[in-house]
Formats: sequence, C-alpha cells, structure tokens
Amino acid sequence: PLATSFEGRHGSVRYWVKAELHRPWLLPVKLKKEFTVFEYIDINTPSLLSPQAGTKEKTLCCWLCTSGPISLSAKIERKGYTPGESIQIFAEIENCSSRMVVPKATIYQTQAFYAKGKMKEVRQLVANLRGESLSSGKTETWNGKQLKIPPVSPSILDCSIIRVEYSLMVYVDIPGAVDLFLNLPLVIGTIPLHPFGSRTSSVSSQGSMNVNWLGLTLPERLEAPPSYAEVVTEENRQSGLAPVAAFDDFQRALQGPLFAYIQEFRFLPNPLYSEIDPNPDQPTDEIPSCPSR
Repeated sequence: PLATSFEGRHGSVRYWVKAELHRPWLLPVKLKKEFTVFEYIDINTPSLLSPQAGTKEKTLCCWLCTSGPISLSAKIERKGYTPGESIQIFAEIENCSSRMVVPKATIYQTQAFYAKGKMKEVRQLVANLRGESLSSGKTETWNGKQLKIPPVSPSILDCSIIRVEYSLMVYVDIPGAVDLFLNLPLVIGTIPLHPFGSRTSSVSSQGSMNVNWLGLTLPERLEAPPSYAEVVTEENRQSGLAPVAAFDDFQRALQGPLFAYIQEFRFLPNPLYSEIDPNPDQPTDEIPSCPSR
C-alpha cells in the first residue's frame, strides 16, 4: 500500500503526476500536479478496539529518608481514534509522599526517519491537559476526563523510511524528582468508529456486532384468521360453553403470531389511491355512478 502523504522535519512523503506534450519543431509542454494519498486505517478492528491500561508506582528518596509511594493507574477505552475525537481517560492517582504533585496527560507524535542505516527521531507535543494539585495523602480520580485530538496526520506504520506513531502519556509531575509516567499507545486512523460499534471491552473482544436482526421483516402476506369451527368445537357450541371457550381462545390468540401481525399492520402506511381506485385513468371530475341492483 502507498504510505500517507506527510511533511516532516527530516523527510516527507509526496506524490505527483507529470505529463508532457511533444510537438514537432516546438518545445514540449510539461505539467506537474501534486496529489494527496491517505492510507486507510480502519479503527473498527479488534486490535484497535481493545482497551489500553497500565499501573505504576514510585517511591521518593531524599538522602537517608524514604517517603511513601506515589501510585498511578490509567485506562482508555480503545487504541484507535480519529482526529477530532476525544479520548476519555480513567485514572487514579494516589500521593502518599511528602511532596505536592500534579497529574497530567499528554498526546505525543513521534516521527522516525530511516536512511542509509541511520535513524533520526522527532517528538512533538500534540495536546495536553492538567489535573488538580495533590498534597500529601490525597487521591484524585479521573472518571472519563476528556482530551481532544486536534487535526493531525494519520499514523504511518507500513513505510520503510518514515514512521509516524502516537502515544498517550499519563504522568505525575513531581517537583525535584523524575516524573512518574505511563505510556499508552495510540493509532490515529482515517475510518472512524462505526455508529453501531461499542466501546466496551466485551464487544472489542468479539470484533463485530451481531446485526442479524436488521434483516428481519414482516411477511409479505398476513395469515388468514382461523375459521369458527377451528376455534369453537361442535360440543362446546351445543353445551352452551362457547363464551368461556371463546374467551380462552381469544387470550391464546393474543399471545400468538396472529396478534403480532395485527399489531404491526396498524402501523403500516395508508394504501395508495391507485391501489383502491377501480378506475385510475378516469378524470377526477367524473364521478362513477353506483350500479343499480
């Protein structure tokens, strides 16, 4: 597949078409036109619908003193997103140290360029958010804190010279110490989440949704109602118990398929005039007369 068009600091992926018109005794006419290519990345795949999660813990040391740990756990609903979507972050940060810490989240884009056996890497900040400062002994919980993805280029994963990858870093900013961070990989795709797709892990494991019920339709012709002889036997009719039997049969009919068809029939659209008009070609100002008996 062709890699997605991309403009980077140390390289680019560009496409163009050239045309030449050769004329006798004249200089040729040349034309060059650039165009953009997008490699399709469908995020409705099981691998990109699977949740991403992680947990880390860090203990601060100051000379011979050791403070309590700082713990961080974070989770996102899936791995694949498209530009313009918001990532819902579920996280819990517990500060048992003696310092004031700040939880944060950032989306990074990593560009890797390969040429002549060498590699150069560029890391850029795409979006970020900041939580509330946590003093010693405090805990903060993010119940779906949203971080919106700005308009960025899709991930490039299958190109041999350029790779573009994304990651969500949820971390705790610790003054005077190395931050506690947790990296969750992301894939920025081009085909958004299907409207019938689910963001739960159960559907993610299945990879698709059962939509067989969409093919269910009503029968083209309703079944004829049962005859009187089928509902009321001759013995019940003669013994005078017909009202009770008829009532029981009516209750059973309400629970059968016939009543379901009747209920659906109530919501069918009105028939067209051509379906009931005996003389559809006759002018409207001429009213047919009723036949005499």
